[in-house]
Amino acid sequence: MDQLTAKADSEERSAACPLDKFSKEDLIRLIGDYSKTWLALDGVWFQSVEQADGMEAAMFHDARAWERFTVIEAKRIKSFLGLEERPGLDGLERALSLRFYANINEATFKREDGKLIYTMKKCRVQSARERKGMPYHPCKPVGEIEYSGFAKTIDDRITCRCLSCYPDVTDSSCCCKWEFSVVL
Repeated sequence: MDQLTAKADSEERSAACPLDKFSKEDLIRLIGDYSKTWLALDGVWFQSVEQADGMEAAMFHDARAWERFTVIEAKRIKSFLGLEERPGLDGLERALSLRFYANINEATFKREDGKLIYTMKKCRVQSARERKGMPYHPCKPVGEIEYSGFAKTIDDRITCRCLSCYPDVTDSSCCCKWEFSVVL
């Protein structure tokens, strides 16, 4: 090794990711990869508890985790978007579209009778469990905590009602469906 190489190797350099060096397309791809990695971690810890202690224990811990995480996520998105204190269903729709998994699942919004209907058409969690030959994740109880908590953090007047979610599927055309309304 020559002296020039040795000197360069001994200099301390930042390990921070130089995001400003990437193209827009690369950053969009990176966000997708980060979302998939985050979702993989969510599944790995859940399956670890599920295998060790059973579904009931895994669901208990999943509910506790989502109770806290959904508020953190909603607050950060609300701040990022610069939403007012009570942005209503328009603000909620904008915020839901920026959730960590929004770009890797397939979902739609629809307005009906002054309510916001959020439909998850394709869910990577259920797809992965199906692909692995595992039973579907009984996500309704945790989904109620997750979506209600997210909506309330965006606007404390918003209520959430589950229209369809495993194991209580009432609409087989989707993975889950949620109704949001503003209570004045």
